[in-house]
Amino acid sequence: MKPRTKRGLAIVIGLAVLGIASALVLNAFRSNMVFFFSPSQVVAHEAPRERSFRVGGLVEQGSIQRDSKTLQVSFVVTDLAQRIPVTYTGLLPDLFREGKGVVAQGKLGPDGVFHAEQVLAKHDENYMPPEAAAALAKARKGDLPAGAMTLSSDSKNPGAQP
Repeated sequence: MKPRTKRGLAIVIGLAVLGIASALVLNAFRSNMVFFFSPSQVVAHEAPRERSFRVGGLVEQGSIQRDSKTLQVSFVVTDLAQRIPVTYTGLLPDLFREGKGVVAQGKLGPDGVFHAEQVLAKHDENYMPPEAAAALAKARKGDLPAGAMTLSSDSKNPGAQP
């Protein structure tokens, strides 16, 4: 084999290995990516049905129901426009309360109930994930349905909690 042919073959093999490695890395990255959706987006069928995603908003007042025999908890997450029922089995964060911000990661069941694998609560009085704050601010600008929760009167900070 001529040196020129060997060099060309080595370049082609190197490019093929680089392409395969890039494809594997991108596939792993894509399968581990988790997107955030508001309850309004979930109700509008913008969230994936077959993949895990995050839903965030406020825990609706009076919606927390605990099973006394297991660690299963049911509650409703709202963005003040739509509501999503959530079930979770496990220990909840200490800051988890009604009327406070929450982000739950899991899958939406065929029954319309979000089955959470992980529940995250806000960690500071004025903090809320930017996506959740934006979704709540967007819902606040629209018409709220009768009986919807209201946010605090702090209009300077749309992510502020009551």
